[in-house]
Amino acid sequence: MHSLSGKKILLGITGSIAAYKAIQVVRDFTSAGADLQVVITAAGRRFVPVHTLQVFSKKPVLCDLFKPTADVLHVTLARGFDLVVIAPVTADFMAKMALGLADDLLSSILLSTSTPVLLAPAMDLGMWDHPAVRKNVALLKERGCNIIDPQWGPLASGLEGVGRMAEPDQIYQRGIALLAAEDTTGNDDKIPLSGETILVTAGPTQEAIDPVRYISNRSSGKMGYAIAEAARKGGAEVILVSGPTSLPDLEGVKMIRVQSTNEMLTEVERYFASATIVVMAAAVSDYTPTKRSDQKLKRMPQSLHLSPTPDILQSLAPRKGERFLVGFAAETEHLYENALTKLRAKGLDLIVANDVTEAGAGFDSDTNIVDLIDAEGHRTSFPKMLKRDLAYRILKEVVRLKDHRSITS
Repeated sequence: MHSLSGKKILLGITGSIAAYKAIQVVRDFTSAGADLQVVITAAGRRFVPVHTLQVFSKKPVLCDLFKPTADVLHVTLARGFDLVVIAPVTADFMAKMALGLADDLLSSILLSTSTPVLLAPAMDLGMWDHPAVRKNVALLKERGCNIIDPQWGPLASGLEGVGRMAEPDQIYQRGIALLAAEDTTGNDDKIPLSGETILVTAGPTQEAIDPVRYISNRSSGKMGYAIAEAARKGGAEVILVSGPTSLPDLEGVKMIRVQSTNEMLTEVERYFASATIVVMAAAVSDYTPTKRSDQKLKRMPQSLHLSPTPDILQSLAPRKGERFLVGFAAETEHLYENALTKLRAKGLDLIVANDVTEAGAGFDSDTNIVDLIDAEGHRTSFPKMLKRDLAYRILKEVVRLKDHRSITS
């Protein structure tokens, strides 16, 4: 049997008659050495004995979102695993995932995690082919979820058709494959960053119009946070200057929260001197109101006068020295040409460019589709992938180019 020693897996169980098969899923993963935690929904508890799951997982089965703990339980669980498996997952729970609802422990974990997710759906006749279910499945796949389609066979209703959950061994084998893929794309020893100090910016900035309104953009900060996390795992000392996001602080990373572009500029300049690599992933607001109102503006026609915000990257260029400087370019047309112009104008060593009009590549997505362009104009294109996987690809390219510069200089 494949060894999963050292791997941490969260198994979610929702309210389907197929939940009895989850017992074998637990046994398969734990027998291979995985550290497995079961999280079950209230409906799931109606179909499978919790005590049995507890015996085979050797851990208390979690269900209560509001159970008193020393930390925020769903945030802690969202960050501590190599793989999340939900078997079975019902049509109802997939709809909840697609909408981003978080009204119990399992759905709250899924809304907070960047860990790979494997879904094994189970439902009765006709449900899998319903347009609403198909739309939700397509959306979840677009967001990076891995789904094992249900199989043809006898169903709980006594009818036959597509809806049976995949067999436990199939789920186990797919889980192994996903963990192996993570080891390949995200192996810490392939981004040797020990001794480096990496300054990362992430998220949007907000420029106040009045005490309740501001100018901003749809950046979630997920790409910058993924880069900071991957850099920390690679052994770097990491400083993350983050605009307003809903993402939790990263463990082992120096976190600095800011709001405006000027505040971000101040903090970047504070830590720039100590950095060896700078990754400017934030999507700062390009404009700020020329005058901020001290009182809430009333609902009536208003003229809003805007001024450019400071260009943080441009201000760093004259002081770049031996630092390796990475920028980002979110474009809607002429991707390569516009990104290359920005790279050269701002003295960057590498630019990460994406067309935000492409599905799965825009703001607030768990995935991205990017081109990496270096100072020589060489272009490397990547297909759509999770931002956490892309973070490793970007840092590996940084290490390669930095090493090459050292050899040729």
